[in-house]
Amino acid sequence: MPRPKSDFDRLYPCDFYTPAELLEPDTMYSVYEIARLLQGLDVDAELDVGTEEILLDWAIPWVMRNADELVVAEPPSDEEPGYYGLRSEGDLDGAASGTAPTEAEAESASVTAGDDAAAGDDGADDADGGAGTQP
Repeated sequence: MPRPKSDFDRLYPCDFYTPAELLEPDTMYSVYEIARLLQGLDVDAELDVGTEEILLDWAIPWVMRNADELVVAEPPSDEEPGYYGLRSEGDLDGAASGTAPTEAEAESASVTAGDDAAAGDDGADDADGGAGTQP
């Protein structure tokens, strides 16, 4: 139910980290790790399933919103998520692998990224309303 602003003792800006503020330039992260980082947690912090689902509800739109500043890599296996990293000059010109990705490979990575997002988003509403904001 909507409430008037006057019902709250204090209001905070709704600031989210930029990719450059959150991610190390030479490191790739799963969406689960990004979810933890957005909350100021260690990437390997233990979370219960319910908390992780709420954090994913914030992380997936963050990844999608910042896609122009990110790169995505194929998952190491079918059982693992894709990995995302901060886009740097030369990342997409084949410098890492020796050849640039074909249009089909780039499309496949994009579909994989969308599949990761869809798999992690259970549609649950964020009850606390403040998770994912920068302190």
